[in-house]
Amino acid sequence: MRLSQTSFLARARPTARTTRARLPNIVLDPILRSSSGAQLLDAAGTKLLVERLIPLADVVTPNVDEAAALTGLQVKDIDGMKAACANLHEKGASAIVITGGHLEKAIDLLSFTTERGIEQEIFKAERQRSNSTHGTGCAFATAMACHLALDRGLAEATLLAKTYVTAAISNGHPVGRGTDPVHHLYRMGQQRRAAGSGEA
Repeated sequence: MRLSQTSFLARARPTARTTRARLPNIVLDPILRSSSGAQLLDAAGTKLLVERLIPLADVVTPNVDEAAALTGLQVKDIDGMKAACANLHEKGASAIVITGGHLEKAIDLLSFTTERGIEQEIFKAERQRSNSTHGTGCAFATAMACHLALDRGLAEATLLAKTYVTAAISNGHPVGRGTDPVHHLYRMGQQRRAAGSGEA
């Protein structure tokens, strides 16, 4: 099992170094801004991300705001997501999942190239009314990379990653101030409860 998930890069120099080796199952989560709005990647780094990393990645997983920043397009609905995917394919992306958790309906769009051309699949879910949403993008990209490393197809990996993040949000707990993190280890609690009920 081999995988690689990359996200926070900060500036151009480390970005350039990452292009020297080709790893399997690369999932690129292009974090450009923090949830508070702070810029996390400078202009030179963004340019290198588009020119060097996107063509190397097996899957790119921007949210709607990141897709808009990478393409210069408005991405506010499914039509905007499809247009952004077309633009990212032109930039060398072989597969893209634009996550729409910020939209009124939590729609994710998978777009990937095949011998027949570009194919797309839409994944719908109810938007989670929760404050435990910090880290959703990283969680989705990492889960996607794990499922690809287990030889699951793009559609199945997308569905399973989305299911995991949805559950991690719904099982989140308040922690301090601000946006709370997703609960990555929620399954451990479920397993303990299941084991306890089995012993009774």
